[in-house]
Amino acid sequence: MIETLLGGLLGGAFRLAPEFLKWLDRKGERGHELAMQDKAIEFEKIRGAQRMSEIGASADAAWNTGAIDAFKQAIAAQSMPTGVPWADALSSSVRPIITYWLMALYCAAKTVAFVAALNAGAGWGAAVLAAWTEADQALWAGVLNFWFLSRVFDRVRS
Repeated sequence: MIETLLGGLLGGAFRLAPEFLKWLDRKGERGHELAMQDKAIEFEKIRGAQRMSEIGASADAAWNTGAIDAFKQAIAAQSMPTGVPWADALSSSVRPIITYWLMALYCAAKTVAFVAALNAGAGWGAAVLAAWTEADQALWAGVLNFWFLSRVFDRVRS
């Protein structure tokens, strides 16, 4: 009796063992397949983010190009005469008038500094040194460089 029972159990176990092993194998395959799908989804997310970054960069480049073109057109339009004589005269005189006014103001301030140094008892040399500072030196160096480099570029262009 025990042999029969034991034989039946062993027979059943041997019959179910391959099915159980197949089930375990399929479970492992499904886990592996899910992991592969998760990796594929993660890869697609990264690729999508990269593509969105490329689209954003190209949109920024297009916007910058458009902005530069608009800026060029605005500058070109400012230099075009309007056809209204008084407006054109005013437009062409604004920069020189402001430049002359600022130069007059600068010269007046330096003259006042020079006279104040003389009135304080400084000699002519000390008064000049008091009126002429390193900031003035840097300012005039910039102005001279601007004008002389402008002449060089004008010669190169023509």
